[in-house]
Amino acid sequence: MLRVGLTGGIGAGKSTVATRLAEHGALVIDADRIAREVVEPGTDGLAEVVAAFGEDVLTDDGSLNRPALAAKAFADDESRRKLNAIVHPRVGARTAELMGQAAADGIVVHDVPLLVENGLAAHYHLVLVVDADPEVRVRRLVESRGMAEADARARIAAQASPEQRRLVADVWLDNGGAPDIVLSEVDALWADRIVPYEANVRLRRVRPLPSLKPVPHDDTWPVQAERVIARVRAAVGPKGENIEHIGPTAEPGTEAPDVIDLRLTANADVTEELAAAGFPRDPEDPPGLHRGADPGRPVTISVV
Repeated sequence: MLRVGLTGGIGAGKSTVATRLAEHGALVIDADRIAREVVEPGTDGLAEVVAAFGEDVLTDDGSLNRPALAAKAFADDESRRKLNAIVHPRVGARTAELMGQAAADGIVVHDVPLLVENGLAAHYHLVLVVDADPEVRVRRLVESRGMAEADARARIAAQASPEQRRLVADVWLDNGGAPDIVLSEVDALWADRIVPYEANVRLRRVRPLPSLKPVPHDDTWPVQAERVIARVRAAVGPKGENIEHIGPTAEPGTEAPDVIDLRLTANADVTEELAAAGFPRDPEDPPGLHRGADPGRPVTISVV
């Protein structure tokens, strides 16, 4: 199973991308929808919210009055933590349940608006970020959601910045133009990267290394390496003692083959953990060498 994280700021048009991926066959898990489900009328989640915040967080029909709850839950840090302690475990359990229902060869797209803010990027094989110019997003929020312009700008400013999202984005989708443009990009991404990546992970198959001819230095190589390092750390846990970016792509200004090379020092066998995270071993490679399964990003990991 391939885990894809999907995120983007309010008004960026993330649902357009999610819908297209679902049309291609992905199982889309909507974090916002689950957060609403776990506090629907009749759930123990709603009962616990009422017990914690009072009957006045309910509407006349017994459903959750979200503005009333927000006024109480976000009044101070302690109240916010109380609400999170009620909702987050239930969202996590339901998300795990849905992921567990995915086929062995499935592609799960986890649609999480606060993926960056909650530090979740390392837990996916691939992270897609949908973005659009802030003025485009403001116009969409005003025209399609009836939001006041000042409120729209405040909501955008309160979320992660484009710079923060770029740090975790394996794929950046600009959805500021005509819908057909981003949809064609999603179609190509699905066919050329996501589907082959899933097969590689499932079959424990590495992607071939590209040409080893040096290319001009890419200033994003260190950022790309940090994304891979975060995934490796999340995968191996306490078995990993140290991991570092090595080789020519770690040297500022140096021409190099477009391959991210890492060295992992481990205190136990991490073969299975790395393979599940998208870094299997090719039996023909030297012992201790793992390579990436992602068709879009060549990686080697030397395990010591």
